[in-house]
Amino acid sequence: MARSESDSRKEGPSPRQIVPEQSLLDLQDYLDMQSALGNEIRFRVLYTLNHEGPKSAKDLRTGLGVAGNTLHYHLDELMNVGLVENRVRNEPEKDGVYSYYRASAMGEALLEEGIEELIRRDWKSLDRYS
Repeated sequence: MARSESDSRKEGPSPRQIVPEQSLLDLQDYLDMQSALGNEIRFRVLYTLNHEGPKSAKDLRTGLGVAGNTLHYHLDELMNVGLVENRVRNEPEKDGVYSYYRASAMGEALLEEGIEELIRRDWKSLDRYS
């Protein structure tokens, strides 16, 4: 007797049950983080911060070639979901207070264990069959 497609699926908890009860985040928080990285500019911002370290908005604008207002919109989106943090240096620079952005621990994890892992698997798959 052949198994049906539904029989071959893995049984497991419902999507709402996969988040621990004691978690500070709920399923929607995780989905919002994933959704935020679905935008190329936000992905590039987080990728840059994760691989090059903390940067000022000016450095990000210049490096990514993104207009200031567009960059700040996307930085705000990334901060709202907890993937990027904004820090202010206690000691002002000669031009004023220095503010910089960095990837949060959650941002690093989502990038490295999510999108970058999928890309690594794609490369391995291509290597295997070439």
